[in-house]
Amino acid sequence: MPRWIPVHEQLPADGQRCLCHLPKNEVYLPGKTGATESRPVVILRFMHDYFLKNASRTGYDGPPHFWLGEGTSNKFFAEVSHWMPLPEAP
Repeated sequence: MPRWIPVHEQLPADGQRCLCHLPKNEVYLPGKTGATESRPVVILRFMHDYFLKNASRTGYDGPPHFWLGEGTSNKFFAEVSHWMPLPEAP
């Protein structure tokens, strides 16, 4: 059975889609009420050295890695605490 891997122990392969744990992830719900919902587990794609490869476009000088989301759920590296490979399809 897959286990949650702390990002300080190991990183996924470049471009790998993973289940990611973001302890403080709040997302806005549809509509314009401002209501939010906690979603601590999301699917993201790990991008190794993303900011080093794109430094001239971004001007960002934090950690070099980035997590690309599906839709508007991109996350900075520091937001993700743990990850695990996606399970096999049934």
